[in-house]
Amino acid sequence: MNSTVSGPPLTVHIGSRKSQLALVQTHWVQEQLQKHFPDRRFEVHTMSTQGDIILDVALAKIGDKGLFTKELEVGMLQRETDLAVHSLKDLPTNLPEGLILGCVTERENPADALVVHEKHKDKQLETLPAGAVIGTSSLRRLAQLRHHYPHLEFKDIRGNLNTRLAKLDEGQYDAIILAFAGLHRLGMSDRIHQVIPPEISLHAVGQGALGIECRANDPEILDLIKVLEHQETAQRCHAERAFLRRLEGGCQVPIGVNTQIQDNTLTLTGMVASLDGKRLLKEKVTGPATDAEQLGIQLAETLRQMGAQEILDEIFAQIQRS
Repeated sequence: MNSTVSGPPLTVHIGSRKSQLALVQTHWVQEQLQKHFPDRRFEVHTMSTQGDIILDVALAKIGDKGLFTKELEVGMLQRETDLAVHSLKDLPTNLPEGLILGCVTERENPADALVVHEKHKDKQLETLPAGAVIGTSSLRRLAQLRHHYPHLEFKDIRGNLNTRLAKLDEGQYDAIILAFAGLHRLGMSDRIHQVIPPEISLHAVGQGALGIECRANDPEILDLIKVLEHQETAQRCHAERAFLRRLEGGCQVPIGVNTQIQDNTLTLTGMVASLDGKRLLKEKVTGPATDAEQLGIQLAETLRQMGAQEILDEIFAQIQRS
């Protein structure tokens, strides 16, 4: 009797959003997998998510559970695709039954970046004039910047990266805040006017990293994508995601983080702020990088004891009312 060895399918189907940045990220994953497994074919299948379609409503008002991921996840569950590439900051911390975060790639700089209108090219965040209009769709950025710069005005901005830059250049905003990683991956690093330090703006959970999601019962695909896993990034992001999950927050609430690993010791800083920026709680925890998720849980509980839950409850109630 001839025995057969189970292996990955000859053609692997990769799900991706249609945005320019999503495709750049997905094609990078496709190219890397193709290099490692030249005997396989890796095909990209694009689809639009709810977050891509609804562009005239603030993200927080739409709800954030799977806003940029649900359609990709349905594709995997229906076996139309085998894996999906996400900006990890968009991937909810609680995934649908049957799906798992199978791989975290090496992280780009996770910082936020200031991009200014030409007339403010000699300015930094701290020197922008009172009343200057800053565009951001992130409550996390909004709360932290209101806390540090209450003299500035803030206005919601939606659309893909090119659309936001066009609105800035047209003069609708004096400056906008974007992720350093997205600008860098699209070859637009020259638009970065200031990298915002973590003392001013802690970044989003998972920002700068890519998360590859797949079916939990598909060990062949899991084995394939593990070649792209970056251990230090994965430990940092698992700590951040555990922190967010424990606080029961989504990607559209004012929760920020920063993680560092040195000599296998992980330091996780976490922040929860009110929407007006007047209350901002920040704390950090340090421990073995191998205990990443437990450290995230520990920090969440510490911030809860400091009053974070009350702030989050107020925010959720405010969003529901609006």
